[in-house]
Amino acid sequence: MLDAAPNIYLRIENLWKNFGDFTALREISLEVMEGEFLCFLGPSGCGKTTLLRAIAGLDLQSAGRVEQAGKDVSNLPPAERDFGIVFQSYALFPNLTIEKNIAYGLENAKRSKAEIKARVAELLALVGLPEQGKKYPAQLSGGQQQRIALARAIATNPGLLLLDEPLSALDAKVRVFLRHEVKELQRKLGITTVMVTHDQEEALSMADRIVVMNHGTIEQIGTPLEIYRDPANLFVADFIGEMNQMPAMVEGDQVRIGNVALRCEGNGLAGAVIAAIRPEDVLPVEAAGENTLSVSIREMEFLGAFFRATLGNAELGEATLMADFSINAVRRLGLESGGTLHVELPSERLKTFAGAN
Repeated sequence: MLDAAPNIYLRIENLWKNFGDFTALREISLEVMEGEFLCFLGPSGCGKTTLLRAIAGLDLQSAGRVEQAGKDVSNLPPAERDFGIVFQSYALFPNLTIEKNIAYGLENAKRSKAEIKARVAELLALVGLPEQGKKYPAQLSGGQQQRIALARAIATNPGLLLLDEPLSALDAKVRVFLRHEVKELQRKLGITTVMVTHDQEEALSMADRIVVMNHGTIEQIGTPLEIYRDPANLFVADFIGEMNQMPAMVEGDQVRIGNVALRCEGNGLAGAVIAAIRPEDVLPVEAAGENTLSVSIREMEFLGAFFRATLGNAELGEATLMADFSINAVRRLGLESGGTLHVELPSERLKTFAGAN
């Protein structure tokens, strides 16, 4: 028996947001499925936080519609919308204990004392801090405070969880640990979640789908694998991960970079393009073959799990290639700066794009 198709929980239609003469959001339309973890990803100033605030009603849109669970909430104030929110700054009340911070929304909802006590204990256990209830925020680490902020946001069982760069104030190790914890908690609760981040690794590891934004518009929506492996345009290709970019000309089913012609899966473009390939897709091979180049190793940089090599070839002209080689490949092939090797640029991984947006 096939699983039922997920329901659309949040729908945004043709949303615009202006601040005076400045347009922060332009024609934003998207749908978020029930129980989905969606990330808004983009550089600073791209409009992702403005979009989150419009969903929450903290900054009403200039035009367009926001629908949650089949209800038009476009003009409702935040207090009348069904969401919990976690900010980058935690926003805990410093003069209240952890228990009181978590209980704040429950008390406003007029829950009984017994119900509040049981719910607070449940949430402290859920976020792994069952013994911290009597402490104050200043007595907890940043990671612990963010867990408490998360517990407070979900205390009233909201239908929608909004996360505004919730991990960006934490150090790298805590961020990696917490992103796993947050994702596991979201899966366990099944709560529809929208998170804003500028950290591509965070989005790739946590999201079911990613909305890549730039200059107040949506560039691409897709799964992390789709966004990374099949970027819709040069901006997405450049923003997500590392990408070699080389001026080129399309010639039939080939692309010419300098004096080198390589087979490339076509995408309908013709004439001058940007040829692009990710460093991990530049493959070291034992001998020449289809779509291979003989290159010199100009530089080798050790990055822990792999080496990043800068490769050159007289026929490529001024273009250089970045390639990521595993430690085993470097050892097996005896790769070092000043040496030469053959590399393959697989035709299915060599992309062409129109010039920069």
